[in-house]
Amino acid sequence: MQESQISVLKYTVFWVLLFLSKFAFSYTFEIKPLIAPTRQIMNTGVKNYDWHEIFPKVQSNVGAIAAIWSPIVIVYFMDAQIWYSVYCAVFGGVYGILHHLGEIRTQAMLRSKFDNLPSAFNDCLIPPQTKDKEGIIKWLCQPGFLKALENKKGGVVKFALVWNQIISSFRDEDLISNREMDLMKIPISSELLSGQVHWPVFLLANKLSTALSIARDFVGKYDTLLKRITKDNYMYLVVTECYDSLKYILDILVVGDLERRIISSVVDEIEESIEKSSLLEDLRMSELPALHAKCTDLVELLVEGNEDHHPKVVKVLQDIFELVTNDMFIKDSRTLDLLHTHQQLVGDTDAFFSYFEPELFASKHSIHFPLPDSGPLMEKIKRFHLLLTVKDTAIYMPSNLEARRRISFFATSLFMNMPKAPKVRSMLSFSVLTPHYMEEVKFSNKELHSSKQGVSISFYMQKIFPDEWENFLERLGSENIDETNDEVNEEDLRDWASFRGQTLSRTVRGMMYYRKALKLQAFLDMAEDDDILQGYDAIDRENDTLSAQLDALADMKFTHVVSCQIYGSQKSSGDPQAQDILELMIRYPSLRVAYVEEKEEIVADRPRKVYSSILVKAVNGFDQEIYRIKLPGPPNIGEGKPENQNHAIIFTRGEALQAIDMNQDNYLEEALKMRNLLQEFLRVQRRRPPTIVGMREHVFTGSVSSLAWFMSYQETSFVTIGQRLLANPLKVRFHYGHPDLFDRIFHLTRGGISKASKTINLSEDVYAGYNTTLRRGHVTYHEYMQVGKGRDVGLNQISKFEAKVANGNSEQTLSRDIYRLGRRFDFFRMLSFYFTTVGFYFNSLISIIGVYVFLYGQLYLVLSGLQKALLIEAKVKNIRSLETALASQSFIQLGLLTGLPMVIEIGLERGFLNALKDFVLMQLQLAAVFFTFSYGTKAHYYGRTILHGGAKYRPTGRKVVIFHSSFSENYRLYSRSHFVKGFELLLLLIVYDLFRRSYQSSVTYVLITYAIWFMSMTWLFAPFLFNPSGFNWGKIVDDWKDWNKWIKQQGGIGIQPDKSWQSWWNEEQAHLLHSGITSRIIELLLSLRFFIYQYGLVYHLDISGQNKNFVVYVLSWIVIVVIFLLLKVVNVGRQYLSANHHMVFRLFKALLFMGVLATIITLSLICHLSWRDLIVCCLAFLPTGWGLIMVSQTLRPKIEATGLWHFTRVFARAYDYGMGVVLFAPIAALAWLPIISAFQTRFLFNEAFSRRLQIQRILAGKKKK
Repeated sequence: MQESQISVLKYTVFWVLLFLSKFAFSYTFEIKPLIAPTRQIMNTGVKNYDWHEIFPKVQSNVGAIAAIWSPIVIVYFMDAQIWYSVYCAVFGGVYGILHHLGEIRTQAMLRSKFDNLPSAFNDCLIPPQTKDKEGIIKWLCQPGFLKALENKKGGVVKFALVWNQIISSFRDEDLISNREMDLMKIPISSELLSGQVHWPVFLLANKLSTALSIARDFVGKYDTLLKRITKDNYMYLVVTECYDSLKYILDILVVGDLERRIISSVVDEIEESIEKSSLLEDLRMSELPALHAKCTDLVELLVEGNEDHHPKVVKVLQDIFELVTNDMFIKDSRTLDLLHTHQQLVGDTDAFFSYFEPELFASKHSIHFPLPDSGPLMEKIKRFHLLLTVKDTAIYMPSNLEARRRISFFATSLFMNMPKAPKVRSMLSFSVLTPHYMEEVKFSNKELHSSKQGVSISFYMQKIFPDEWENFLERLGSENIDETNDEVNEEDLRDWASFRGQTLSRTVRGMMYYRKALKLQAFLDMAEDDDILQGYDAIDRENDTLSAQLDALADMKFTHVVSCQIYGSQKSSGDPQAQDILELMIRYPSLRVAYVEEKEEIVADRPRKVYSSILVKAVNGFDQEIYRIKLPGPPNIGEGKPENQNHAIIFTRGEALQAIDMNQDNYLEEALKMRNLLQEFLRVQRRRPPTIVGMREHVFTGSVSSLAWFMSYQETSFVTIGQRLLANPLKVRFHYGHPDLFDRIFHLTRGGISKASKTINLSEDVYAGYNTTLRRGHVTYHEYMQVGKGRDVGLNQISKFEAKVANGNSEQTLSRDIYRLGRRFDFFRMLSFYFTTVGFYFNSLISIIGVYVFLYGQLYLVLSGLQKALLIEAKVKNIRSLETALASQSFIQLGLLTGLPMVIEIGLERGFLNALKDFVLMQLQLAAVFFTFSYGTKAHYYGRTILHGGAKYRPTGRKVVIFHSSFSENYRLYSRSHFVKGFELLLLLIVYDLFRRSYQSSVTYVLITYAIWFMSMTWLFAPFLFNPSGFNWGKIVDDWKDWNKWIKQQGGIGIQPDKSWQSWWNEEQAHLLHSGITSRIIELLLSLRFFIYQYGLVYHLDISGQNKNFVVYVLSWIVIVVIFLLLKVVNVGRQYLSANHHMVFRLFKALLFMGVLATIITLSLICHLSWRDLIVCCLAFLPTGWGLIMVSQTLRPKIEATGLWHFTRVFARAYDYGMGVVLFAPIAALAWLPIISAFQTRFLFNEAFSRRLQIQRILAGKKKK
């Protein structure tokens, strides 16, 4: 585990600089301003308190000092996390710049550097040629000789072939249309061998028309015009290519002897003018647009190839001849002299002109039309047509944003540092392992068209991907773009939709690009130039031997194993998913599926279950068993996913293993770089090669909803700039469930890649990294290759995922792996390890605790009267620093800085102006609300699991359709993690506001508490803000009915939590059932905070008459007991009287109400009970009631057998109902305003609006007719 001296120096310098910044900032802005006020507070004597002071003899106002300094101490110990974010952004950004990230960010940059791509491609992805003796001599004499020769002769041809395959894969994926494919392909011809490249048409868009405009309006010398044209290389190339293409086409089209001589004469005249630089003196450039139009008409007729258009072709040729000879040539053309000479030879000049000129090209033997149906010829004509007609819009090809991103990244990666690619025969072999349980393989017909949530998956996909839907229909030859198109084959539709969801079929298709890429690269390794010119697609048709060799070589180097754990039981039960898996194996013959078989055998007259791991492949439309391994017992004794991987890992082969999740994707252009990435295992670093090679991911689910966009950027930030820093210089990168490559032999002999112990290994991925590091392995990270990754798109899904990760980190905190790593790391590497793993979650928890400590400290100062006394003292003595200290927010609001790495990474890859624009747009779309809410999720689940355990896997569903979540569902999910805490903060803020008004300005209060108000409102209402159709009145009514049904439903055995409040309540506190005595004591101590309200507030009641005796507090408890007894009496009466004696029960409740009302009136008359007292009593007793519920839940084993537990349940139901009503009321009120719903839709789906998608129709829903 020891690092080199240089590595140690790098991460030591990093942390020394970070802590110097932190200490300087903390002392200057947090500690130093409080030193003088602290001394003044200690010297200020406060003898009169506003409550019964329990410790009246404490000197120096220790309570006030503790209230002021406690938040500062907490912030001091956690703000290093914020400084880490800042330094991560700076160091990661610089590192990215040095490694050419963002080299090609836009289409314009791609166009400007496209001519450099072949040489970069040749350097990176083409294996270096072996040098013979003569070659070595030449290379020694001229070091650049071989490279230049290779780039010139073979590199461009191979690049063109690979580029065309990439573009074809785009078309197969429906990212581009047929026209876009024609515009983006590079024509492959023998000219490429000589270095003459015909670039894709989209690079040459508008160049010809621009050149014609320049020439038409140009005044001056020919050399000057030539310089202007050649200044733009693409413009010069398109002009020469169009000229050569026209000559080539006319040479084939015109077959008459005289006509060919005429055309040859015209061409000779023009080329002679070019050689003499007298083109402008000999020809009228103003006629070029007319010639361009006529040539366009001719090429269009040739493309159509209709025999009936023969007269039209003749007419266009005659027009071109007349235009060139009569209008363009300034002097008389020699061609006319040729015709004159020819006429004299036949005798009569006048007869010649009167007879021949109208009939020029008219004879059927003069032109060869239609042209021969030759593939290369027609491609050349179509390209010439595109060059003549393509407009400015081709500059923005491809129009699909995903296609643009992929091309830009591929082009950028060619300029990054990567190992040289070996030949396929010499590369390391590898396997891909994908675990699958019950996730979608392909969307079924029923799922595609069902509209349970108001919108079908088919309709959703067509509206989210409208351009890809049109391309799909074009590929199938269907012209109808209506979503109810019945001409589309259902299987094709299932594939198209499944390839856009998070399905197994998408993942398998992506991983099978590895095999396609290896086969293509093996072809380039083995093929001669003539084979390449014939085309890669021709080998399957014309060369069976070569194709078989390529298949064998690809299969030898790559295998994909999908571990479908329950495939056997799915087959036996007739589950349609089993057939879908079989169809995947049939479509991809090299795909292998591993599953666990469970069957009974009779041993010694007793049935015994026997378990086996089985590997199958598809043969003749059926699955055929390849291997069977008997297992000692059931393999699913631990966590599901790692056990699924463990039973199938034995079926993988090769030197490397890539762990791919079921929601990932891959691309052909990225698969081409796998040879390079595998070479990283042969690079010796730190005196040993790496054992885990990391790579980056692209989140493909961030294209529509704002939440998905936020998650996409957050994830992108972590998998790029975050891991870049972890790998170098911090040297603490592990494995995070991303598409890392493992040294298969290293890990198989050291415990595998998946620890599967129940609960503790919930986040099994990271333990593979821990295990590697502990066993002296080495983890690297490289950004020149990426795969796709799906993420959750709805708030509830995201929250479940965040909860699972937080649970996993809390279990990591308690694990022996963390302990061992901490013991073996040096101090600075341990800091790197802490702040980038469990420390982030621990600091999230600490920051939330800091908010509570600050507010409870302020509550203590206000209710005890200390703050008032100290501020009065400060005003009397004019001590401003004391007032500033008491009014300080006590912790610095630097939360926005945690988003700095994300902004830097976007700036690197897309430009800093775009990064700033996206950051502002994210804030307008309430990104701060989302991240604040997620912060609460992390802190709650991390803290609860640390205290009580109970970590568990939380399935998110990975749904693709945007749907509305009911109010009761949101309440179940967020009640304890956010709503209760939000209400507590709200009460603290209200109480603080009520009792500080007499001596503190409102401006000061706002400055102190604005961030906490924002956090409390976010925790209370964010789930409803981010809930699609959350302010739709129809949905509101349905939610209210569902909520009342759920809250009143009795629970019991077999009743699910989503059906009954009682079942949910029991499940919500299940973690307390197995808590230890220490955890219960801590929970009880935390619950005591709710009684602080009561203690402080009862001494501020008017009825107390300024009495500070402890008896006042005792009397408040007597009032609480009376209230509880009244509620108990009502509850008992409801049980015994409400059914059979309904009138008696109603009369009983009326008498109780009159009695309570009479008591309040009596107290107001005799003891001066005021309305303010009633409000303060509510603020005091509501938290007390909740505190008693928390205490009862903690002591459940002791009181469950008594009547107190039933009363606790009734009381808790009342509290939940009350909180639900308070939350529901403002939502229902806002739902009356249509503008609120429109505003919500806009900020939720702004990305969809910017792409002009029909999001309203998706939200409204549309059922298939």
